[in-house]
Amino acid sequence: MSLLNTFLALLPILTVFILLVVMRLPAKVSMLAAYVVTALLALFAWNAALPTVAAATVNGVIVALTILYIVFGAILMLNTLKESGALKSIRRGFTDISPDRRVQVIIAAWLFGSLIEGSSGFGTPSAVVAPLLLALGFPAMAAVMSVLVIQSTPVSFGAVGTPLLLGVNTGISNKADVASTIAPATVEQYLLQITGNVGLLHALIGFLIPLILSGMLTRFFGEKRSFAEGLKAWKFALFAGIAFTVPYFLVARFLGPEFPSLVGGFIGLLLVVPAARRGLFMPKEVFDFPASNKWDPLWTGTLKADNSDDDKQPTFSVFRAFSPYVIVIVLLVLTRIIAPLKAFLVGDMTTIKLVNLFGTQISSKVQFGYSPGTILILVSIACIFIFKMDMKNFKRGWGDAGKTLIAAAPALFFAVPMVQVFINSQSADMEALNALPSMPMVLAQNAALAFESFWPNVSPWIGALGAFIAGSNTISNMMFSYFQFSTAQQIGLNADLSSIVVAAQAIGGAAGNMISVHNVVAAAAVVGLLNREGEVLRKTLIPMTYYVIQAGFLAQALITGAIGWWIVAVAFPLVFFALMSAFKGKHA
Repeated sequence: MSLLNTFLALLPILTVFILLVVMRLPAKVSMLAAYVVTALLALFAWNAALPTVAAATVNGVIVALTILYIVFGAILMLNTLKESGALKSIRRGFTDISPDRRVQVIIAAWLFGSLIEGSSGFGTPSAVVAPLLLALGFPAMAAVMSVLVIQSTPVSFGAVGTPLLLGVNTGISNKADVASTIAPATVEQYLLQITGNVGLLHALIGFLIPLILSGMLTRFFGEKRSFAEGLKAWKFALFAGIAFTVPYFLVARFLGPEFPSLVGGFIGLLLVVPAARRGLFMPKEVFDFPASNKWDPLWTGTLKADNSDDDKQPTFSVFRAFSPYVIVIVLLVLTRIIAPLKAFLVGDMTTIKLVNLFGTQISSKVQFGYSPGTILILVSIACIFIFKMDMKNFKRGWGDAGKTLIAAAPALFFAVPMVQVFINSQSADMEALNALPSMPMVLAQNAALAFESFWPNVSPWIGALGAFIAGSNTISNMMFSYFQFSTAQQIGLNADLSSIVVAAQAIGGAAGNMISVHNVVAAAAVVGLLNREGEVLRKTLIPMTYYVIQAGFLAQALITGAIGWWIVAVAFPLVFFALMSAFKGKHA
């Protein structure tokens, strides 16, 4: 494949980056332009079939609707808690644990968010935790940034292990060369080996995520604009990181991919919250945001958490006020692990299917019963009885949620179809002389040719590319797991070392969730932060870059065993923190 094909395959991504991140245009404008560019390239440069492009577009619109359904449920729940007065008690409960915003974000986003990711995945942490942080008094942009940063370490085992059980497994199953290479092990046994490697790599990288999150919070939203101010909470941040990643790794290593994030989040909360209440590992100085009247206008969205009467006694106990979140978690877990219930919710009675759109192999479905949006809406309705709400207040929350949803819809209606066309852009006749595989596969194959000797360093970037494009670690793994395995074989790695390369793919795919455009749009929508998606991306690119680079260094170290690579892997986080602490600025 020519350099021209590589450049053209990059063009949709460059369009998004230039318009959204560099020029800071709204996502609805940037993604419309990116969709047009992608569709034209698919039709005229890749010679994709028109029905395929049309089917991919329709499928994208349907996926966007399912995302918006979850967004609506999340906003409705936030508004319902606000209208009931429960948010006042929730804020007081977190303040009683610690008034320090670094501590609050680590508990709410890192631990509670990871627990939600483990149970449901598919962007649900943003839908639940971003509004919670907004309710605690975080600027909307800080809330969005925080929930996106934590959508890294727990993501590979999100939705009860879906990115590995469905994503990687689909990629490497029913492949004769995989079966012969890993023999006498079965694909199921090999998947467990990959799972252990994923858990190890994530644990070695992810235990620092709470510390990075703390530093980013103070750097972009503190009065001093200092990353180093966040590092002053290092004891608590490292404690929270280890409290999650140790049980997380042990479950991945010995039990499999279903429960590492769930167990890690649950045990982490059991250890960290009591420690925080006792004042263990607490920073000496309390960090808070500047007064809200000093906030940069870019920080705030259209949704507001009413903090005007915080000095008054809360109406409800903390447990009662927080109970809707507990119910959401319980229902998410039950609907994912009870096989007969899950089978019913994903069955024909609660699923709308559109098979072989326009005569293509592309199909689409909407699973209302299984969607986290349904659970969020049902729990919001239950709040009427939990808090004995006035129906007038509940209806007001419903109306506000609808208005925010309408404002958020255009960006997703362009972003997700663009992704689907990009993924399904292969030439209509693959036997033709100049036939091309899909655009992401063109990029991956050319990367393999260019960086063959350093492939373990490149492997996570391919995973991140897939997640950035698709907004899903699962789809990234589906697209690239077999490609990663094949490339590992081409550079002479045995089956055991090839499993590390596939694991690095999964790690990168998890990290890519931090910068996925439609994840950013959806997260911003639930707090009413519209047309600021580029500003969010500029921030989340920082931890994503750290995560992917470190994954490459660790993969090289594990594969080669070279002391030099281990030194680099140990030194890189220190260099990263030093560089981040050295830069200060007045603007977020």
